[in-house]
Amino acid sequence: MPTLFDPLTLGAIKAPNRVFMAPMTRGRATRDHVPTPMMVRYYSQRASSGLIISEAIGISRQGLGWPYAPGLWTNQQIEAWKPVTRAVHEKGGRIVAQLWHMGRMTHSALTGQQPVSCSATATPGDAYTYDGRQPYEIARPLLIEEIPGVIADHVQAARNAIASGFDGVQIHAANGQLIDQFLRNNSNMRTDEYGGSVENRVRLLKELTQEVAHAIGADRTSVRLSPNGETYGVDDSDPAPLFMAAAKALDAIGIAFLELKEASPHGTFVSTDVPRQSPMMRRYFRGPLILNSDYDMARAQADLDSGLADAISFGRPFIANPDLVERLRDNAPLSEPQIATFYTQEADGYTDYSALANSKAVA
Repeated sequence: MPTLFDPLTLGAIKAPNRVFMAPMTRGRATRDHVPTPMMVRYYSQRASSGLIISEAIGISRQGLGWPYAPGLWTNQQIEAWKPVTRAVHEKGGRIVAQLWHMGRMTHSALTGQQPVSCSATATPGDAYTYDGRQPYEIARPLLIEEIPGVIADHVQAARNAIASGFDGVQIHAANGQLIDQFLRNNSNMRTDEYGGSVENRVRLLKELTQEVAHAIGADRTSVRLSPNGETYGVDDSDPAPLFMAAAKALDAIGIAFLELKEASPHGTFVSTDVPRQSPMMRRYFRGPLILNSDYDMARAQADLDSGLADAISFGRPFIANPDLVERLRDNAPLSEPQIATFYTQEADGYTDYSALANSKAVA
């Protein structure tokens, strides 16, 4: 059986180990959503990961409604990502860009336009804006003739990612974002070919992934799903047939890998009693399967040993431990992340966590 420290082939990407860095929003770009030099250091510090999946990156002005999050739709953004990917590669790392459309989770205070979604619904709670937190707005349902434009924005962002030096892309179809809103029956009220049946609700994911794969290669295209439980008010009453269909569709396209964020009853990000869908999905998706959420070393290796997962992506442990791979290999203690600095714009709690080698030198 493979260990976390054995290599893994993901389409065109050769990962040196199976300890992946999960996508995590950190809010260190500019107000114009341009990556900053601070981000070069942050990502290069974590280049020993088998694969870095970037923070969510906006594909368009319409789709990005998070303060200080980066984008990939302007030339300035493309150029600013190049030092990031170059620094990761110079340290022997691999990095893919997670492509993001937030749908109803955007806010007009940030985008200058009404949020869009599959249906006229609103995310519960408040949105983060530059002027503080404001209630989420009711989304405008996308017209069916607008959907090709959303797909085209993803395709162009994927091409921009490759031009920026990324090794591939991950389509963000999880965590209550736009594609997830189309997938779930509590947020998708459509009566056209993108709503109603499981086949129709999976249609956007399937068409969008096919077009991105055609543009940059299926071997550089991946997807993230969150198949069990509710996130940001998005949920499904019968997830098994839905995500069986999604797994079959993505398998047929031949994507490089599929990542699943699976909540648990005691999850740190989101909790649920809905059973994990990965055992079922594993039967229908034959490519590399990456699992995520609240893993430790023992549980990660157990899911590799059973054949359920091919690699594990770690989120918060990578925030506080840029050398997480080495720490896990040496069974060394892990530093705890500073939650208060997750979304600030400073280096504190971002690039100032010590590596194990530095800690040993000080000792």
